Amino acid sequence: QVQLVESGGGLVRPGGSLRLSCILSGDNLRIYDMGWYRQAPGPGTQRELVAGMEAGGRISISDSVKGRFTIARDNGKNAVWLQMNSLKPEDTAVYYCNAKSVKRTNYWGQGTQVTVSS
Repeated sequence: QVQLVESGGGLVRPGGSLRLSCILSGDNLRIYDMGWYRQAPGPGTQRELVAGMEAGGRISISDSVKGRFTIARDNGKNAVWLQMNSLKPEDTAVYYCNAKSVKRTNYWGQGTQVTVSS
């Protein structure tokens, strides 16, 4: 059974940095496309892709975070990270780690809260 556990969220001032971590257990991360999604507070908000890194290494980054966020993975550690710099209040959201298998099954972590506020 694949499980994802995120960590690293918290409260940070505008302009600050956070690094989110996601550990996959129950399988080998190298075969999964990995991604970080977020869902902002409030009714009607949708979960949106922030950054993704395919098993083959191709990276996609949302325009809203390009130049500020980077994604990295270490297959040997079954881990993926999201480095977030120059954080803005609009980055406030619950961040979710996602793993997509070769059969296109989606797995989700429990989410970690990121709050950017002075």
